[in-house]
Amino acid sequence: MNIQWYPGHMTKAKRMMQENIKLVDVIIELIDARVPISSRNPDMDKIANNKPRIVVFNKIDLADRNKTEEFIKWYENRGISVVLVNSKNGKGINQVINKAYELCKEKIERNKKRGLINKPIRAMVAGIPNVGKSTFINKLVGKASAKTGNRPGVTKGKQWIKLKKDMELLDTPGILWPKFEDQQVGINLALIGSIKDEILNIEELALILIEYLRNNYLERLLTRYKLSDTDNLESIQILENIAKNRNLIKAGNELDLNKAAIILMDEFRNGILGKITLETVGL
Repeated sequence: MNIQWYPGHMTKAKRMMQENIKLVDVIIELIDARVPISSRNPDMDKIANNKPRIVVFNKIDLADRNKTEEFIKWYENRGISVVLVNSKNGKGINQVINKAYELCKEKIERNKKRGLINKPIRAMVAGIPNVGKSTFINKLVGKASAKTGNRPGVTKGKQWIKLKKDMELLDTPGILWPKFEDQQVGINLALIGSIKDEILNIEELALILIEYLRNNYLERLLTRYKLSDTDNLESIQILENIAKNRNLIKAGNELDLNKAAIILMDEFRNGILGKITLETVGL
């Protein structure tokens, strides 16, 4: 399955971020805790231009806690500290703010000496599509200040948002990078909803997810879809059994595999299948 998605507006968004990086003091980089490697945009290293960065594991409520702990160590071994956040309930949000003040401490002190009391720290919030930036910002601000939606590409242009008298946030559109060198990265991003479903073969994607679940979270698959077992079955046969058990029948008394695939994908993405991480440290 070959996946590439880099629409024109992302080129424009990347240019906007590069132009505005000089205006910010710190970058808050959101990644999806279910794919802590695939959801980091490699272009951010160049865009950041050596600005201090806070790496935020967002959507921790959807990720496998044990694997999250492994990835925290993996990042820390590379000198990158992370903050765990659940933007829906606000868990970890204050840690991000405290970290931003900590990273900007020297600048704040310099401003005070120059008589610039409460001069705002400016933070850029960045990340790939559908990583939860708008929900994160809304929770920070306490009201719906940024548009939200469980689909990629909702935030279109830049938005400055006043968080406190001494902090401002620059919300930026979700951007990917021009080419996925490793196709597994593209697949992982498609699975979590960071690639537009309209350009994907959802049935094929569901088969990939089924294979991963049977190898890593078999009990979840069996229990949720009332399957007796998956031994000696192809992934397509498992999808057919899901359709049967959900009574998904289309015209001509045929199994509606597309609807079964959509249900499977939605239930994974929304956490109904439980806390699942699609990557493993070292792989």
